[in-house]
Amino acid sequence: MSQDVSDLGVFLGPAAAAAAAAELVTREDVLRARDRQRVLRSRAGRHRLRLLWLLLGPGVLVMLGENDGPSMVSYATTGATYGIGFFVPFILLTFLMAYLVQEMTVRLGAATHRGHAELIFQRFGPFWGYFAMGDLVIGNLLTLMTEFIAIQVGGLYFGVPQPVSVGGGVLLVSLSLALRRYATWERTAMALAAFNLLFVPAALFAHPDAARLVHALAFWKPLPGGVNPAFVTMILADIGATVTPWMIFFQQSAVVDKGLTREDVREGRLDTALGAMLAALAAIATVVAAAPLFGAHVDVSEFASGADFASALRPFLGRFGATLFALGIMEAGLVAAMTISTSSSYALAEAIAERHSMNLDLAHGRWFYASAIGSALIAGAVVLTPGAPLLAMTLTVNVLATLLMPPALLFLLLLVNDREIMGDLANRRAANLAGGTIVVAISLIGALYGVITIFPGLLPG
Repeated sequence: MSQDVSDLGVFLGPAAAAAAAAELVTREDVLRARDRQRVLRSRAGRHRLRLLWLLLGPGVLVMLGENDGPSMVSYATTGATYGIGFFVPFILLTFLMAYLVQEMTVRLGAATHRGHAELIFQRFGPFWGYFAMGDLVIGNLLTLMTEFIAIQVGGLYFGVPQPVSVGGGVLLVSLSLALRRYATWERTAMALAAFNLLFVPAALFAHPDAARLVHALAFWKPLPGGVNPAFVTMILADIGATVTPWMIFFQQSAVVDKGLTREDVREGRLDTALGAMLAALAAIATVVAAAPLFGAHVDVSEFASGADFASALRPFLGRFGATLFALGIMEAGLVAAMTISTSSSYALAEAIAERHSMNLDLAHGRWFYASAIGSALIAGAVVLTPGAPLLAMTLTVNVLATLLMPPALLFLLLLVNDREIMGDLANRRAANLAGGTIVVAISLIGALYGVITIFPGLLPG
């Protein structure tokens, strides 16, 4: 922008150039500058906790946002089907994977000040840009449907009619966008995301055996029943509950919208690590809360929705514990609906070279806001279609998210190894080894799922 102002000065003179420059400074610039001023004051005064608080947000939101409706139903299905032995340490491993992926995303956003979709178009061209967008949009729209399923089934537990709960969810997503201020939207979403931890007290009502839980964490218990198609599906669903393409697009754009710079990468890592730890705690709590169904040999494959989990758990958790579980499912759907619709908005606006920021007013951000509200309306309408298999849709979306992940990870790895844009924040050998291992592991599990789908007789049961 300074070059633009210098050029104006040559042709218009200093006074006219200053007036024209003022026109170039937008509301978005002013709001972000105010946020950065607070960060700089805290850094200069060595107020580390205040600095971390100011920079906290994208990492916590992306991790707790991924603890969405289908994810919590997947974790509940895991606990009810397999207990806590095998999958509790496996879930910790998936959140370690999520941290490694999102840490790369933080560095990429801080180094380039560009959203993920924008960078793919710039570095790889329109073909791969639209390919990545197709991957994201399909996955996001399907996932968004399951978020409104979660809101709907949580409402059903409390006797709220489906159109009221789904319509209320769409309205809340729309009203959150009307805040027109990134910092306010972020803090509002974080306050709602804190209710993801409702699953922790719900798990305590299950009276878990602490010694067994610690043993499960310390010693990876053999899988009951062996490897079969249901187990592979559950593995895919739990990976898709933790690592998905929308997370990369959302966190990178949020890092840019928040104004993080290279100096803020350390705090960005802490933000992401804190989010991963909180989300892992809630995920494991969900497995533990649903584990009594495993002990009672309840067949959850007959459940129609997540509301059936809360109802089935009432004899084990009590009315209050089951209520916490149902509220947690609703919260998971609502926060994820906010973050996923925003992820789509960032990416679509970047793809068509439109302005994309939560700091935009409604006139300048019409494409950004319209795409978020439009996707929420479409998803809500589909969910209200009579006879939809809600639980099956919920688990299938997590499986699909895992299958769509390898291309998204490959783009991310190529970008964070591009030293022209990354400089000294480019990936080093250890990060590339970790990222490559994640790509290979997810691809192999996806390939196994494809093989057993085509040839179901290869595995028992």
